[in-house]
Amino acid sequence: MGGKRRDDIWEFLGRLSRRAMTTPAGSGAGFGSVSWWGLSPALDLQAESPPMAPDSQANTEHGTPELDVLLLGSVDGRHLLRTLAQAALWSPRKFHFYVLENNLEAVARHMLFFSLALEDPEKMGLQERSEVFLEVWGNALLRPSVAAFVRAQAERLARLVPEPDRLAEQLPWLSLGSLKFRERDALEAVFRFWAGGEKGPETFPMSRLWDMRLRHYLGSRYDARRGVSDWDLHMKLHDRGARVIHTREFRRWRDTGVAFELRDSSAYQLPNRTLASGRLLSHRGERVAARGYWGDIATGPFVAFGIETDDESLLRTSNGQPVKTAGEITQHNVTELFRAMAAWGHPSAAPRDPDEVPGEINGVQEPASSPGSFTVHFLPLGSTQTLHHRSCYKGRFQLLYVACGMVHLLSPELGVCVAPGGRLIVELARYLVDVRQEQLQGFRDRVGELARAAGFAPQPGTGPSESFARFYKCEDSAPIDAAADSGILHAETRAPPPELLVPPPEATNSLSEDLAQPLQGQIPLSEPLQLPSESQASLEALAPPTGSQTPKPESLPGPSEIMTSSIS
Repeated sequence: MGGKRRDDIWEFLGRLSRRAMTTPAGSGAGFGSVSWWGLSPALDLQAESPPMAPDSQANTEHGTPELDVLLLGSVDGRHLLRTLAQAALWSPRKFHFYVLENNLEAVARHMLFFSLALEDPEKMGLQERSEVFLEVWGNALLRPSVAAFVRAQAERLARLVPEPDRLAEQLPWLSLGSLKFRERDALEAVFRFWAGGEKGPETFPMSRLWDMRLRHYLGSRYDARRGVSDWDLHMKLHDRGARVIHTREFRRWRDTGVAFELRDSSAYQLPNRTLASGRLLSHRGERVAARGYWGDIATGPFVAFGIETDDESLLRTSNGQPVKTAGEITQHNVTELFRAMAAWGHPSAAPRDPDEVPGEINGVQEPASSPGSFTVHFLPLGSTQTLHHRSCYKGRFQLLYVACGMVHLLSPELGVCVAPGGRLIVELARYLVDVRQEQLQGFRDRVGELARAAGFAPQPGTGPSESFARFYKCEDSAPIDAAADSGILHAETRAPPPELLVPPPEATNSLSEDLAQPLQGQIPLSEPLQLPSESQASLEALAPPTGSQTPKPESLPGPSEIMTSSIS
């Protein structure tokens, strides 16, 4: 019976996937296999958490209530940043964010973004920090000054990762203690690559990789890409609520990968290495280490910070058209986030006159006091199905967030880690342009089925939302049985991945031919995780280079060969 149910699930998702692959825009692979930015607006996780119990303060260390949140696939830290920025609106709390990603490049980007958000204002002003964040976060090409900043930060983080004591001293908000040693070694290799350890124009030719990815995505419609871009924007993104995205900025991003043009267009010349990811490819019967760009080329980084704002004046319209673009709204929102983050990075330590009220310094609101403390804990790749084995995680989290690309990891085992009455938020596929309206409803229904199987029920009292599905942990939900607790999962409870969100194997293989760049004598940085059963295989790609594991440079094909040969 269990096997039949599992087959029915795969058949359902297979039909959904095949329909998604016949979109007017092309192959349907625009989502990619690696996420670099969120496809939903940033959330204040405190507002999404269950109400704080009246006696919680007495039961917590130092009298400060704690909030434990588990996030699967948050990729860009937008929810964490907004939560910290809004903390002044709530009572002081100690935050523990447990972040689980499917590749180490996403972990490295988290570290870079938080280091930037908490940078000393005396070293880098508010406007400069905001602009650097936007370019590194959402642009395929960088200005020379921004690329130099990335290299400097990458060198610093590469030195800190292998030294836990120095890391704890300089980045007290960061915890890498849960990562495996080989994952930390691979994380250091990511930063070494960002720092320019591999030099030369062909190391990561982003413009060429972007164009090749776009050609594969559009196929025969590549020459009509401007019309395709306008159709996706006006008939899909605008209809789904993202009307502030301007035609000009969306076209520019689709053509070049530059979403936020804050300076003259000629200034964006250097590849953004933080968008590179490595994987192992099969080439002529051998495993070849390669690096390329396998991220989103369909929706863009405009949704996370650019379609909603607390300043309603930015959403005004004139003659039916928005007066501000998504890029302008994004810049405003990020600037305000970083302004509020000053309270976390550098609270005023000097004694103040009791009668003195907080004022402004150089036009920046001075924080009155620190709103609490926070720690970002990074969990090992592929550890979703094993968290419940550790007693410290059972019933620990008041809030669980699952990105749309990680929905297949929502399981009864994961539900055990959420406290009774805790909340579950699942990101929906609203802004995936390759997905039609009826498929969005099918995806929402499937999310509801997985949530119910994991012990959750729809959250009452919440209005309808097309961006998120909200649930709460049932008080009387039964724990998983002994067989599942010992690591043996029943077929009917093992959730398959939503194939709607990843290209089919044949699409991935054909993409590899055009988009891969050989890694000269190195193991790939990471390999995207698409199936729970692939976690072990992906970790093989994370092992530190050794004499027996590292392919010899002469055995790897050259750039021209790998770009033209057939990869099975």
